[in-house]
Amino acid sequence: MRPTHLVISAFGPYAGRTELDLDRLGDHGLYLITGDTGAGKTTIFDAITFALYGEASGDSRDPSMLRSKYAEDSTPTFVELTFVHTGRTYALRRNPAYQRRKARGSGFTTEAADAELILPDGRIVHKKNEVDRAVRDILGVDRAQFSRIAVLAQGDFQKLLLADTKERQGIFRDIFGTGLYRDFQERVKADAAALDARREAAKAGIRQYI
Repeated sequence: MRPTHLVISAFGPYAGRTELDLDRLGDHGLYLITGDTGAGKTTIFDAITFALYGEASGDSRDPSMLRSKYAEDSTPTFVELTFVHTGRTYALRRNPAYQRRKARGSGFTTEAADAELILPDGRIVHKKNEVDRAVRDILGVDRAQFSRIAVLAQGDFQKLLLADTKERQGIFRDIFGTGLYRDFQERVKADAAALDARREAAKAGIRQYI
C-alpha cells in the first residue's frame, strides 16, 4: 500500500485544512518523517491509519480525541486518503464522531462518525462497518498489524521485533498470503493421521486373525 495524497482537516494539531502530496516522494522505498517535537509527525501517522481503519496509529489515542481543539467551529474534522495497492487506486474519506457548535441557536450537536471508500471501478462503499471490512479485505491486515509493518511511529518498530513467534507468523502470513500453504499442511497432517488410524486398525485385525 502506497499513500499518494492526504488531506487533514481540523485533525490533531492541524487546525485548518492541510494537504500532503505524498506522490512527490516517489513510488518506492521507505519514507522518514522528521521534525521538532510537537511538529505533528505522529499526527500524519494517525491520519493515514484513521482514514484506513477509523483508529489512530497508537493505542493511547481514542478517535473521539482527534478533533483539533484549535479549529474554528465551522471547520469540519475529516481525513481524505488516496492510496495505490497492487496497481489500483482507492480513495477514502472518514471523520470521527465529535461535537460541534450548532449552526443555529446555542449549544452543541454531535457529528456522527462516517466513512466512504471509492473503489478502482468507481463503486462507492458507504457506512463505517462496511468500509472497515472492505479495507481489511483489500490490505489483508488489521489496524494493529498495519501499525507494526507499514506506518511505524517512533518506538513502535520494536513491537514487531519483540513480538512472539506465533504473532510474527500471523503478521507475515497475512502480508505474504501464505495462509493457503498452512491450510494445505493441516490437510496433509489430517490425511496422514486418518491413514495411520486405518493402518493401526488393519494391523489389529491381522493380529486378531493370527
